[in-house]
Amino acid sequence: MSLSEIFDQKSIIPSLAGKTKLDVFKELIERIAAANPELDKDTMFAAIQDREQKLNTSIAPGVAVPHGYYPGIDGIFGALGISQSGIEYESLDSKPVHCVLLLIMGESAREKHLRVLNRIAFLINSGGTELLLKAKGKAAINEILSHIQF
Repeated sequence: MSLSEIFDQKSIIPSLAGKTKLDVFKELIERIAAANPELDKDTMFAAIQDREQKLNTSIAPGVAVPHGYYPGIDGIFGALGISQSGIEYESLDSKPVHCVLLLIMGESAREKHLRVLNRIAFLINSGGTELLLKAKGKAAINEILSHIQF
């Protein structure tokens, strides 16, 4: 399985409209809900906000991985957004975030969630986020993600 299966083309936004993290959360959640109508947007938003209040999910310069648990579902659903101008994220380095990889998962997906986070860390450490920022469109982003296996 690759990261492109978690962040499929339907849930990729190559040019985010939101300028704040809450706006971006809503924008990305809209994509997950459009692809998975069984998931409630308000429940996803509450899960993401709850996790974000515990600890900021900016994990590397320019990168954030907001995530939350959604009761009663199996698997992991993701959405990825890119912002060339940057998002005010209240990150630890006080710099804007340019790449947001949002994850919604069921309690039964905890082990898989850790593997996905591991692969996202690999993506970041191997220069993949720079490639994502330079990618032109959903297909190019999806191609980059398809090379990260877990």
